[in-house]
Formats: sequence, C-alpha cells, structure tokens
Amino acid sequence: MAGQSAGNSHFEKIDDELMSLEKLDRASPDLWPEQIPGVSEFAAVKSPSMTADEPPPKWLADLENDDIELLQEFGSLTTSQLMEKVKGLQNLAYQLGLDEAREMTRGKFLNILEKPKTRS
Repeated sequence: MAGQSAGNSHFEKIDDELMSLEKLDRASPDLWPEQIPGVSEFAAVKSPSMTADEPPPKWLADLENDDIELLQEFGSLTTSQLMEKVKGLQNLAYQLGLDEAREMTRGKFLNILEKPKTRS
C-alpha cells in the first residue's frame, strides 16, 4: 500500500511539472490569422491533379463502374456498418473455402484429379 501511494505521488509531481499556466485570450483564428507562407503553392505542386491530357492512374484505370459504386457505398458506411460488412465477407470467404475443400475431397475420391497414365 505504501508503494502505491509513493507511485501516485510520483505521477502527481510529473503532472504538476507538465501543467501550463499560460492563458490564451484569443480564439484560434485570431492566433493564426494567415496561413503559413508558401503552403498553398507547395500543396498545389505536390497534390495529384487530374487533367484531360493525363491518363488516370493505373489503379483507377483497372476499376469498372460497379467497382467504383461499391467503393462509394463502402465510403458512406459508418465504422460499425463497415465492420459488419467485412465480417460478412470473411464468413463468405470461409464458407467458400469449406465448399472448395469438400469438392476437392470428392474429386480425390472419384479419381478425377489424377493425371492420365501414358502407355509406352
């Protein structure tokens, strides 16, 4: 018990050391009335822009309209809804794996997966 109170006093000392007594008398827009010089120009140079002359990125070129609609649907879901969707996809993948294993076992018992023997 004595060790615990000594540990608590240690943390209280640290909290006291980290305490800031500075008072901000203004709202944040007043503190920083203008943006940092040069940030807008830097962002314009570094951000990817889509112009008519440039082809779309490879990852976007491979997507079909259905894929884009699905991504937009996922983007509109809340976190819990998205987690439920992911769980459903995981369950579906697991069930497909079980079905595939069953069919492979069936094929093995029926000897349809063996290579034909060549006669010499």
